[in-house]
Amino acid sequence: MGRVREILKYGDIFRKAYADILNHHIMAMAAGLSYYFVMSLFPLFILTAAIVPYLPVPNLFDRLIGAMALVLPPDSMGLVRAVPKDVIAPHRGFLTFGILGTLWAASGGFASLIEALNVAYDVPETRPMWKTRVVAIGLMFVMGSLLIAGVALMFVGPQFGGWFAARVGLSDQFADAWPVLRWILSVAFMVLGVELMFFWAPNVKQRFWATLPGAALGVGFWIGTSFALGLYFRNFANYNKTYGTLAGAVALMAWLYYSWFMILVGAEINSEILKAAGQGRLPLKQPPPYAIRVRPPWEEDLRTDAEKAKDSAA
Repeated sequence: MGRVREILKYGDIFRKAYADILNHHIMAMAAGLSYYFVMSLFPLFILTAAIVPYLPVPNLFDRLIGAMALVLPPDSMGLVRAVPKDVIAPHRGFLTFGILGTLWAASGGFASLIEALNVAYDVPETRPMWKTRVVAIGLMFVMGSLLIAGVALMFVGPQFGGWFAARVGLSDQFADAWPVLRWILSVAFMVLGVELMFFWAPNVKQRFWATLPGAALGVGFWIGTSFALGLYFRNFANYNKTYGTLAGAVALMAWLYYSWFMILVGAEINSEILKAAGQGRLPLKQPPPYAIRVRPPWEEDLRTDAEKAKDSAA
């Protein structure tokens, strides 16, 4: 009986999440995020390209671009490779003189993501603007660091397992398992990045591990969607004939749209799980200083004359 009750409970959670996906216009929110992140993506690449030469990993930026080729549409990769190269190459002093403006532009996508997650969680934004921008910049650096760590795990190669096992004194079983383990760890870093995003970005006070179910589902949906889009772009779609020179940008927008849609679906599932645990209530990280209830005009019209007279007398 308890098992049936659990199944019904989670069925109700997914049903409500589906209703919220429709009511919150998540498809429109994902379209908006794809626009904002296209505007932020290249400043973020430029910022990354300016910083990574100071890190003790050779050719790290090229490896990051190579890792993106695993999920990005092929038509978009030429655009992704060209823009940072064209901007960074003539301006070696970029890291010194342009860092603040690029940092603000690159964090714009994450600022819009905070608004989208507040909608997914059904909460108002009561934090001051400067605080949400600081959160956006923090998310940008943390998720970027997790991405770099995940890419490093992909590119250290199968031989790293044997070298690390010999250096630390682990058994040969670790070296044998490393080719599979490195991919598991890469996915784990992605899940951790989305989990941190769900934990920090929305104006909801919650436990860190409470964000894991939606993060895992969102990343799983995103990986599956990216794989399906890759097959579609390579075998069926021909954006070059339809959009000409804009093919790369259109393919990138389409990939970002479906990626953010899947991530927001994970956020909606997390929201319903939290509501089920809190009897429908979500505590805010920063409650408003006071609450003002504005009576809607249609509610005013529905009141009787006696109720209006009572309110006037009070």
